[in-house]
Amino acid sequence: MLRLSALGDVAILEPVVRQRAAQCPDAEFLLAAPPMLQPLFEGIPNLTYIPTKKNSSWQLFKQLRKYRPSAVADMHGVWRSWGVRALFLLSGVGGCGIRKERSKRKKLLRETDKDLTPLTPSWRRYDRVLQRVIPELRRQPELSPSSRPAVSPSMIGVAPFAQHKGKIYPQDKMERVVELLSQRGAQVLLFGGKGERSILEAWSQKYPNVESVAGRYSFEEELERISQLDVMLSMDSANMHFASCKGVRVVSVWGATHPAAGFYGYGQNLDDAVQQDLPCRPCSMFGKKPCRYGDYRCLNGISPERIVERVLEP
Repeated sequence: MLRLSALGDVAILEPVVRQRAAQCPDAEFLLAAPPMLQPLFEGIPNLTYIPTKKNSSWQLFKQLRKYRPSAVADMHGVWRSWGVRALFLLSGVGGCGIRKERSKRKKLLRETDKDLTPLTPSWRRYDRVLQRVIPELRRQPELSPSSRPAVSPSMIGVAPFAQHKGKIYPQDKMERVVELLSQRGAQVLLFGGKGERSILEAWSQKYPNVESVAGRYSFEEELERISQLDVMLSMDSANMHFASCKGVRVVSVWGATHPAAGFYGYGQNLDDAVQQDLPCRPCSMFGKKPCRYGDYRCLNGISPERIVERVLEP
């Protein structure tokens, strides 16, 4: 299996591989993916995790061919993974790749008469690749995420950042969310990278019952803290998928991007996606495109109170 980046997309693959590997205990699964996410896949006995760097297709092929795979499942669908697949095919190893529904993506993003019919979720497209390369899985039903019991949250995670501005709720408004959650007596854990550490630590010192874990733990330890949460509040970001892998309910805030694009968290309730219905949304598949109005109204139009209400709802 090839999924060479990005963190959130690799995380979406985890519940699929975990369940399908359990159904095929006699098969050996090999996953080539970024080194950081190896702890996410621990505990799968018939999985070998192969940390990969940003090498060329030829370098990746040389790294992977020593494992002698019987088939290649391209979960990425980019030039590098296509190149690896082609090289394996020339050496007699077949396989198949993910279908990205590019024409449907264009309809989702067009400026007029948007078609918001949901695209196939990424996790289901991953699963269909495995079903095509593993004969035993063709007789198995499609995966169906299990439901989780409703609980009143007392341990809440907040991951307020994302890779692109079009996916980040304004900092002053998110601070207000943290303040309101603190006033309600909930224990709040703040998640983020080293670059956001100073901001999150300032919030933790300002409000009671708030703790920042940013930059303090290894990724494996952060996953353990996430697994203890009742709910995670996140953007359209990798933390949404990390929490989903751990079976944690996620309330997610959406701006330039949209859950209909297929990148929603595995097993999450769409009612927990907080978003504005605007004619300009979505304007970007991954949140990279600058706001055409310059004000990111898709995010600024969401009140902190609305987010807090959704988080605290059982």
